[in-house]
Amino acid sequence: MPESASALLLRRGRLLHPDRPAELVDIAIEDGTITAIAPQLPPAAPHQTELALQEQIVSPPFVESHIHLDSAMTVGDPRWNQSGTLFEGIEIWRERKQSLTLEDVTERAIATLKQQAQQGVLFVRSHADVSEPTLTALKGLLAAREAVKDWMTLQVVAFPQDGVYGSPKNETLLEEALLMGADVVGGIPHYELTREDGVQSIHKIFELAVQYDRLIDVHCDEIDDEQSRFLEVIVANAIRTGMGDRVTASHTTAFHSYNNAYAFKLMGFLQRTCINFVANPLINITLQGRADTYPKRRGVTRVKELWQQGQNVSLGHDCVQDPWYPLGTGNMLDVASMAVHICQMTGVPEIDACYNMVTWNGAKTLHLEDQYGIAVGKPANLIVLDAGDRYDAIRRRATIRYVISRGRLIAQTEPPQPQWKL
Repeated sequence: MPESASALLLRRGRLLHPDRPAELVDIAIEDGTITAIAPQLPPAAPHQTELALQEQIVSPPFVESHIHLDSAMTVGDPRWNQSGTLFEGIEIWRERKQSLTLEDVTERAIATLKQQAQQGVLFVRSHADVSEPTLTALKGLLAAREAVKDWMTLQVVAFPQDGVYGSPKNETLLEEALLMGADVVGGIPHYELTREDGVQSIHKIFELAVQYDRLIDVHCDEIDDEQSRFLEVIVANAIRTGMGDRVTASHTTAFHSYNNAYAFKLMGFLQRTCINFVANPLINITLQGRADTYPKRRGVTRVKELWQQGQNVSLGHDCVQDPWYPLGTGNMLDVASMAVHICQMTGVPEIDACYNMVTWNGAKTLHLEDQYGIAVGKPANLIVLDAGDRYDAIRRRATIRYVISRGRLIAQTEPPQPQWKL
């Protein structure tokens, strides 16, 4: 890998677009910026490093729309989640976070981000638990954000894991987190002590977002209870404030269990706003439906229907080796593949849509459109996959051959070469 990869010439790559067919192009990069895209560019200059892409796909980087880096890589500490439920996971994390240190959080977060970057993820939104008076989880992720800023864009959500009103100090801690530099206001209304507290927490979240000019990302209705209906409160606030695309509802797994009469009414309300949705297929299919016998609910929000209606839906890994999910490497192709299966999106346009949910749609969720995408004049953030199209990439969990961040080649992986010995 060249030390200075700020002058690159990519030859014969199949450039993906969000809404039209891919095209074979050459791409020139200088000083961190895409300077030319054409069917054929002149021969490489002496200062350029040329990469032959062999008609493999060139894509904007993957976007991780929802993860908890503060808890990543803590699986089994202090104990394993034997029930596999959301609520046992919360209890285990409540024990583990009493021993958090700044170094502990920062080191695990950076290690996870490096693992993600090697797999093509260059934009990440992570939630930081701000329910502890020391705010150690938040401080650790803010330190990680600073440490990786030259090669990774990390957004930090101030997330009151125990509820805005779960203890007397949590409301103050949430606001303090924003003053310390959190990018996004979070919440968890279905985990508040009462429905009234949950509704009040959403009003408070919108109030803080307006006051501090922040985005909103709420863990919303992450439960199998069909009576958990905080999404309608978010939609109402989004309509009344006009915040629309600055608002994200994550999980919304209760949407899976709503009767259709109510769900269709809610879908109509959604057409009046452009809030974002994040589904987390790996963990939603794992955590939800645990109280069911048979048949068991899938517990994933209505991804296909929201997508068909034109809502912006993106996907997240949510957890990597922590009290809620013991597996995972941060590979967004695993997430997209699980969405294809659980959401029954196996038509070609649907498979392509699942790929878009971990790329362009995620960038929209994070409000990154100005700096995201492959076009002349934009920052040179892109990946090259050992695949011919989106379907091929998801089907085979294609190797990410090159990861280019701000014009620098930061990771390179050779695809495996199986040998038939019979």
